[in-house]
Amino acid sequence: QARLVESGGGLVQAGGSLRLSCAASGFIFSTAAMVWSRQAPGKQREFVGIIMSYGSTTLADSVKGRFTISRDDVKNIMYLQMNSLKPEDTGVYYCGVRGGTTWGQGTQVTVSS
Repeated sequence: QARLVESGGGLVQAGGSLRLSCAASGFIFSTAAMVWSRQAPGKQREFVGIIMSYGSTTLADSVKGRFTISRDDVKNIMYLQMNSLKPEDTGVYYCGVRGGTTWGQGTQVTVSS
């Protein structure tokens, strides 16, 4: 079955950068549209961005110009490069398959002001 494992989170100062990874297994990664979402404390989970199988990306307005999604179909890994981080980017970041029900366990990102 599909398995997703996020990594790369941590504590960073505002203005800093982090790169998250999502390692996938159990399905044909190269044909899947993959999604990043996040959940801040006390808030609902929100969409961060999506990368299609052919590489096209769409990002939420709140992260556009600061975050970039990419994928490596040889390694079966999706990345989220996060630059110019803000305190409001704090939360648990999850990866998933578009239209699927499997999500990873999440990785915590904390941005201090």
